[in-house]
Amino acid sequence: MPTSAWGHELEKLFLKAGARFGRVEPRRRMRDYVRGLLGPVGRKNGWQLAEYAGHATPDGLQYLLARSRWEADRLRDDLQAYAAEQLAAADGVLIIDDTGFVKKGTTSAGVQRQYSGTAGRTENCQIGVFAAYATSRGHALVDRELYLPTSWTNDRERCRAAQIPDERDFSTKNELARAMILRAKASALTFSWVTADSAYGQDSRFRRFLEDTQLSYVVAVPKSQQVHGPRIDHHTAQAPPEAWQRLSAGLGAKGERLYDWAAGRLPSVWEFDGDEPTRQRWMLARRSISRPDEIAYYLAYAPLEATVADLVRVAGCRWKIEECFQSAKNECGLDHYEVRRYIGWYRHITLVMLAHIFLAAMAVQEREKGVVRPTHPTSWTSPRPKSVVCWQLNPTAVLHPAHSR
Repeated sequence: MPTSAWGHELEKLFLKAGARFGRVEPRRRMRDYVRGLLGPVGRKNGWQLAEYAGHATPDGLQYLLARSRWEADRLRDDLQAYAAEQLAAADGVLIIDDTGFVKKGTTSAGVQRQYSGTAGRTENCQIGVFAAYATSRGHALVDRELYLPTSWTNDRERCRAAQIPDERDFSTKNELARAMILRAKASALTFSWVTADSAYGQDSRFRRFLEDTQLSYVVAVPKSQQVHGPRIDHHTAQAPPEAWQRLSAGLGAKGERLYDWAAGRLPSVWEFDGDEPTRQRWMLARRSISRPDEIAYYLAYAPLEATVADLVRVAGCRWKIEECFQSAKNECGLDHYEVRRYIGWYRHITLVMLAHIFLAAMAVQEREKGVVRPTHPTSWTSPRPKSVVCWQLNPTAVLHPAHSR
């Protein structure tokens, strides 16, 4: 560990996690495995992790993943509690996304030729659906589920060979995401917002689930998404020039990530909202400054007092799960595993998440030194709405309109 403080904090985390291991041998192996994931190991596979730990062979660490008696889900609960302890803040957001793990052969649980957003093409791979927790203090992965295509769930013999439980039936990625959201809501994690990309956001059942669960959301949707009839890109094309305002979607590697944003309030739906709605639906568009033709679209559901800046903040949080994937793969070996069976996948991924949340906790103090609290501009309502969308106008444009565009 870089400092004695890090070593002390890691021991505290090991004490919490160690309670999930009934015997001393797996407890020690868990510690060796996580230390290896955090250590300067080039390829975090069985042999190299064993060598780093001083083991003659990888047998002990492989036994930890394959046959030792412990429940990865219980350890996940512990790391969620640790995330709540270390990262919790009032601005918490839960982020949903999936990532691919390219694999060879046909025996790894859930593997098949399928589209991987990680590779940007169809590959022979496994797909994991993940939840990340993000606040102004930091962000880390907090839950995971392995997606099993029907080519697996319809072949019970193949499932048994990979040690997939008989009760595990086919679930869509969105159904896996809903289960993780419910678990997070029942945990110590504090959040009231959820964000996800268009694979989840375009699903009306997913959005309705969030509304029924009393969670606010900002989710990406494709430009073909229909909003009260017309497509969302058609609505956006009708936005008045003063509806666009330049706001930051958060800090990136090169500073503030500035875009032009247009947000419009949508009418309530009595069937869902009743006579006195407590939340408001929105549509949101994000336009590139350097390439104005590049526009991304979102639907949102937020408290009545929410501002455009609130929606932009949550939309901007989605990149944080991408950063989690990158750091967990590069620094903690998220995709370095060699296990093929279902239980081994969950155990390796959960131990990586434990290492990753530890790194996030250790970075809290450094991140807090650079936090800048953005001010929320006042939202102005368009006096001349042209459609069901009530555009929120940029106060700067309203008070100081440009003479020419």
